[in-house]
Amino acid sequence: MKKILVTGALGQIGSELVMRLRELYGAEAVVATDIRKADNSPVVESGPFEILDVTDAKRMLELAKSHQVDTIMHLAALLSATAEAKPLLAWNLNMGGLVNALEAARELSCQFFTPSSIGAFGPSTPKVQTPQETIQRPTTMYGVNKVAGELLCDYYYHKFGVDTRGVRFPGLISYVTPPGGGTTDYAVDIYYQAILEGSYTSYIAKGTYMDMMYMPDALNAIIDLMEADGARLKHRNAFNVTAMSIEPEQVAAAIRKHLPDFTLSYQVDPVRQAIADSWPDSIDASAAREEWGFATKYDLDKMTEDMLTKLRGKLLQKVC
Repeated sequence: MKKILVTGALGQIGSELVMRLRELYGAEAVVATDIRKADNSPVVESGPFEILDVTDAKRMLELAKSHQVDTIMHLAALLSATAEAKPLLAWNLNMGGLVNALEAARELSCQFFTPSSIGAFGPSTPKVQTPQETIQRPTTMYGVNKVAGELLCDYYYHKFGVDTRGVRFPGLISYVTPPGGGTTDYAVDIYYQAILEGSYTSYIAKGTYMDMMYMPDALNAIIDLMEADGARLKHRNAFNVTAMSIEPEQVAAAIRKHLPDFTLSYQVDPVRQAIADSWPDSIDASAAREEWGFATKYDLDKMTEDMLTKLRGKLLQKVC
């Protein structure tokens, strides 16, 4: 990767991935794009930034050409809960944007990355240690988008030789960006509320296990996969990756090791709970480990300590 175009650069993954890529490859080597421009954003101020609506194929190709990129990382998308509320918008944005990004990669012979999700699985998928290759019949628009995206990336690799790569991310937890409409976002918001209020009301029911990953591990996974020897990749797109399978009570217990008076209650959101119930309890990431050396550094306790420390600093800075 010498020159990288990132779409959705101000989103949950993009806002941290862009900064990490600029540290590794140089500020000018990473062109960040988003549909809006955020004032005082490190992503905007630390290197090249362009306004881009990913449904505008002409603009996307023009930007990729003018910046002479050799890699496209396509992150722009509506997340699960938002997509379920606006399914037609989700289809047009998630699939239209992906096709446009793949076409730009095809025309310019770019390496290509886009994330899939555990949302690509459904109620008929085995829920415990979900295999790399298994039944994928999701019951959400977001899940349908992700399955179609996995197949589309495979198609562009086999049909046109585009070097497409991807992972199926679990819920991602980060202190940098606030919750953004995902079903797993309770595991982000709970840390904010633990510091601000000393309590949290979960919209996900007690005992609902979902796979999660701390953002530093997610960023490493993207970079390691993109730098891996392509000849070793049998699956190429949508590798299962995970760091932990957790439920709300476990997160609360980890928080209480630092904030003993923290309390957790429940007010279940039927829409997001139904989505969570359709996803795996845990997934098997052995293919990623075997084919490109996937590994994680953070478990629940280590992540919780880092989240609380970093969030305290962030929230205190806002108050000051």
